[in-house]
Amino acid sequence: MTLTEPVAESADPRIELLRQMIRIRRFEERCVQLYSAEKIRGFLHLYIGEEAVAAGLLGRIGPRDAVVSTYREHGHALARGIPMRALMAEMFGRATGASHGRGGSMHLFDVERRFYGGNAIVAGGLPIAVGLALADAMAGRDTVTVCLFGDGAVAEGEFHECLNLAALWRLPVLFACENNRYAMGTALAREHAVTDLALRAATYGLVAWPVDGMDPVAVDEATRRAVESVRGGGGPCFLELRTYRFRAHSLYDADRYRDKAEIAEWKARDPIPRLAAELQAAGVFDQDALAALQSAVDAEIDDAITAAEQDPEEPVADLRRHVYAERP
Repeated sequence: MTLTEPVAESADPRIELLRQMIRIRRFEERCVQLYSAEKIRGFLHLYIGEEAVAAGLLGRIGPRDAVVSTYREHGHALARGIPMRALMAEMFGRATGASHGRGGSMHLFDVERRFYGGNAIVAGGLPIAVGLALADAMAGRDTVTVCLFGDGAVAEGEFHECLNLAALWRLPVLFACENNRYAMGTALAREHAVTDLALRAATYGLVAWPVDGMDPVAVDEATRRAVESVRGGGGPCFLELRTYRFRAHSLYDADRYRDKAEIAEWKARDPIPRLAAELQAAGVFDQDALAALQSAVDAEIDDAITAAEQDPEEPVADLRRHVYAERP
């Protein structure tokens, strides 16, 4: 086994959580550099700080389960298993990208892995997730649809409609709210009279509870419980994953709405060094192993960038493709 591969099941599972978080963090840090060099265009919404959610949540579901994501989805896509080459090519707008170079940072998509976006519309993924879960239920498939969204989506009508329908029809959906405390630049308390989002979800009859979204092990365990309940016919579940993004809403954002002391307080809870220290204290990981893991991740990213720089752009003749569904 190389360190670019998933950690074997016989190893401490926390090592795989650490590996995925480092992959997500390093990938995005390199994307910032590429964006500054104008090799990546458009919008760029970074996931830095929230890696524990993607690693803990998406490492727990099966290959036949579905995932519906948001425009802050690089980490979700990597944790879901979409190849880094396909993701980087998409960032570069190449034809070899996950969305053929048409989606860029905000619209990653992979039918083979049942990763249905990447969605630029706040709360826009919730109706899609309910539809996927309804289709699976009607077809008798033993699958779960994981729907990721931010706290800002809770203020949208689709949130209430979808939770109500999912509970009413007992659909196999896991609603995963990444509560990073800010909907773009609006603090949670300035938007919601009730800031306990798990409590609000519970009013629709869902099993719901809050989770420390800065702890990948806690997220992993909460996801295990939720998926077992949903897959066992218990109806939809709701996880409020309390996390924090270290960077601004996007690279265009001056980030003047957050206090620097607040950001520093959350950075002190950075899940990557905390888990690395925990593993070292347990004697299952050391500095050499950490350095080797980081080196392997950097090599994977270098390979993806090199490939993306050489990959072709979509030919002009194909620009009308993928606008409507293609029929045989």
